[in-house]
Amino acid sequence: MPELPEVESVRRGLEDWITGTRVTAARVLDPRILGTTSQRRIPPEAVGAFAEAVAGISLRTPERRGKFLWVPFDRPDRSETRSQLPSSALTLHLGMSGQLRVHAPQDELHRHTRAVLTLERAEGLRELRFLDQRIFGHIGVDDLVQDGPDAVPRGSSHIARDPLDVHWDAEATARVVQRSGSALKSVLMNQAVVSGIGNIYADEALHRARVHPQSIPSRMRISRIRRVLEESRIVMLEALAQGGTSFDELYVHVNGESGYFSHSLNAYGRTGEPCPRCGRPIKRITFGGRGSHFCPRCQRVNRGHYR
Repeated sequence: MPELPEVESVRRGLEDWITGTRVTAARVLDPRILGTTSQRRIPPEAVGAFAEAVAGISLRTPERRGKFLWVPFDRPDRSETRSQLPSSALTLHLGMSGQLRVHAPQDELHRHTRAVLTLERAEGLRELRFLDQRIFGHIGVDDLVQDGPDAVPRGSSHIARDPLDVHWDAEATARVVQRSGSALKSVLMNQAVVSGIGNIYADEALHRARVHPQSIPSRMRISRIRRVLEESRIVMLEALAQGGTSFDELYVHVNGESGYFSHSLNAYGRTGEPCPRCGRPIKRITFGGRGSHFCPRCQRVNRGHYR
C-alpha cells in the first residue's frame, strides 16, 4: 500500500501537470471508485452528481497529509477573487493499488481505469486517469474545514500530521505515543496519532532505532520513542528522494515510472537475508494482522514487550 513517500511523489507529479488546469469533463467508468472501502453500494445518481460537481472547476496546487491527497478547486460560478481560500476539494485516495496517470486523450485506456477527468491546459487537453486494480481507492469531492493553519477535507480532519509536515510537533507526538499500552509498531501506524507511516517505513524506522516492533511505549524511555519518530522522518525523506518504494506495477508515478527505494531497505521484505548491521538473518513475525521484519540481535526482545 502506498505510504507517505509514494503519495508525496504522486502529489509532486500532479503539481506539475494539473495545477491551474480546468476540468472540462468527467467520466466514471466504475462507480465503486466513488465509495469508500466500507461503502461500495453506490446509488445510481452518484455518478451524475460527481460529474456535475467537478465540471468547470479550476484545480489549485495538490496537497497532502499522510497518505491522503486532495486538490482544492475554484468553482466556475464563484464571484470571490482567486486569492481567497477555496471551500471544496477533489479528494484522491490511492488505497492499495490506486494510480493517478496523466495521458493524452488519444492514449488507449488501461483496463483498470475507473475514472477520467479531462483537463484543459494552455498547450491542449490532457486526461487525469484513476487506475485501481483492487478498487480500494477513492475519488470524490469534499468540503474543506480549517485545522490550525491548514484547510483539510472534512473526511480527513481526524488524520494527524505527518513527520514531513512543517507544523508537525515531534515532541507532542512522542508524548502521545508513550501513553499507549499497545505494540509500538501498531501505534506508529495509527493515522490518528501520526500519519503517513505504514508497514514498510515502520519496519525500517524501528530497525534503524534498534527497537523491537512489539515494544510497549508506556514502558519505554521517551528518548527511545523520539529516536523512532526521528528515524521515521529520515527514512521517509530518503525514500522520497528515490521516488518511493515500488515492489510491483501497482505503485507508479503519474508518468508511469517506478520508485526505487526498495533497493535501500534494511529490514522490510528481507526475511532470511543478513542484517546489514550485524549479519544476523532478518526475522519475520505476524501480529496485529501484519507481517513485521526485524533483526533479532539488533532489536532484542525484553520484558517491556507486547505479549
